[in-house]
Formats: sequence, C-alpha cells, structure tokens
Amino acid sequence: MDSKTKRRLSPAQLDEVTRDALGCGVTSSEELADGFANAVWRLGLDDGRQVVLKLGPPPDLRLLAYERHLLRTEAMVYHLAQPVGLPMPTLLKASFDDPLLGGDYLILSALDGMPWNRTSLSPAEESALRFELGRHLARLHAIPGTGVFGYPYAGLTGRTWREAFLVMVGALLDDAVYYNTPLPATIVEIVGLVHMNAHVLDQVTTPSLVHFDMWPGNVFLNGDKRVQALIDHERAFWGDPLADFVTPTIFDELREDDPMLAGYRQEAGPLTLDHAARVRIALYRVYLYLIMLVEDGPRQYPEEAYAPTRDITTRSLVACLDLLRAGSRNHAHV
Repeated sequence: MDSKTKRRLSPAQLDEVTRDALGCGVTSSEELADGFANAVWRLGLDDGRQVVLKLGPPPDLRLLAYERHLLRTEAMVYHLAQPVGLPMPTLLKASFDDPLLGGDYLILSALDGMPWNRTSLSPAEESALRFELGRHLARLHAIPGTGVFGYPYAGLTGRTWREAFLVMVGALLDDAVYYNTPLPATIVEIVGLVHMNAHVLDQVTTPSLVHFDMWPGNVFLNGDKRVQALIDHERAFWGDPLADFVTPTIFDELREDDPMLAGYRQEAGPLTLDHAARVRIALYRVYLYLIMLVEDGPRQYPEEAYAPTRDITTRSLVACLDLLRAGSRNHAHV
C-alpha cells in the first residue's frame, strides 16, 4: 500500500547505493509494494545476484514513537537469529545515517519463494505450516536477551515487562493524541483498562525476542510449501512470547487446537493458556489494533484502500476492550 513514509529513488540512485555497498551496479529494479512503512526494491545486480533493498522513511518525517530506528531493530534480529538457524534472508549490508541517502537502509539476499498469503494451500498443508511456524517462533523466543524489556532502539524500555509494556502503550496513545486518531473509547478509558489488567504481565520475568508481525505475508514458502524464510523483523521487541501468537490469529482468537501451539510446545515445552494468559493476549491485541489505527496518521493511507482495515480493526479493538473490562471487574472482586 502506498504511504507517506515511502521514499522514491531514481535508477541512478539505486545504482549508486549498490555500487557503494556491494561493489556492483544495478541491471534491473522492481519496487515491491506490499510493505507499509519502508520503501523496498528487488534489484538485479551485474554480478548475477538478486537482492532486496529496504530504505527507511525520511529521517525528518515524524513516525510513531516505537518506529524510531526500525531498520536498526531489524538488523539486530538478523545478527541474533541467523546463528541459531532461523530461516531468513542473508543480511548483506546495513547502513545507518547513510551519507548517500540520509537515514538507514538494509540490503538482503532476495528470496525465490512465495509469500504464504499468495499461496493456495489445502487444509492439511495449512495445518503443517502452522505447526512449522510454531516451532520457528519457539526458536526465536529462545534467543537470550540482556535483561531489558521493550524497544531498545526506540528508547521505550523497562526493567520489567509490565513497566515496558505500559511505556509502549503510553507512547502509542501519545501518538494517537498527536495525530487526532479516532478511537472507539477515550484515551483515559483505554489507559485505565490496560493498567487495571497489567498485573498479569508480572508473570513474564525473562525478555524474549518477539517478532510481533508474523502474518502470512511475512512468511515465504518454497516449492514444497514449507517455510523458506521469515521476513520483516523490524517491529521486534523484547517481551512476552505469547505476544507472537497475536498477529498469526489477527481478528480471531488463539484456539487450543491451533497446530501452531502444538509445534511451539514440541520445541519449547509446556505453554498454558489459562485465564491470565488470555488476559495477556487481550492486552497485546489492544496494542496491535491501536498501532493499526494510529499508524494512519503519519502514513496517510489512501482512504478507499484503508477503510475496510480500519473498520474491522475498530470492531476488534472494541471486543478486546470489553474483555479487559470484564477482567478488571473480576480482579476488583478478588
């Protein structure tokens, strides 16, 4: 989808970037339109390689608070996750505050597979893929952190998961005020519901690396319809592994019989979906749906393309706030 955050580069600029970064010129270029924040091109190089260039938004453009230094977060994930064998493209070059372009960019090896959301699958193939994704998420979450929760590059962190998550939500609601985002409840009400349920976050004592954008468009499949690579790690944070089950079940719920859970448990061991876990998931859904509504502020999506997403996101946010409302009443009676 087109947005105000995407920058435009001429063929000459693309060629200059790859020559500076990789010592090769560009023989072909195609802009990939699927992303929502960064501008992305698939480039053919004169040494025969196919690569992907991800260019961050203009440095002077105000983004959401958590989006500060997105590509630095993504580079961090590549450095941490590739050594443990997670299927990913290869990071060929990371440049920050680049003198040629201004801002940040990454160059990655190109994939020859197809995104999950563009692949026709039988129910059995879908089930097998969800199982496989669960195993990959477990391996991602096993990467040790440094004791800090939240988004280190964005400066939204805390010593505990509760502290970090409240900072993250607070920053997002500040953005909502700045962009005058229409929300289905007042800022005060949303803050109150999150805080009244935040005690469940104290169950999380170790920061795990959470992707938080694992929808089918970010999972590439090979010809055998198995996972070839996980992409777009820029929204990762250090937090609760349960948060990574939110995007793959967006606008729905995490069911106990989801093969993703079975794959996760096979790799990581027991994972209990008790009442407190369900409340944590509801909190993370609130956070995700708020992001999806507030991000229209800096990006200014085309209205016709964005309206259906805004409508279903708003309805889903209302449902999750209702869950938190019920949870806060129950907690008050304990």
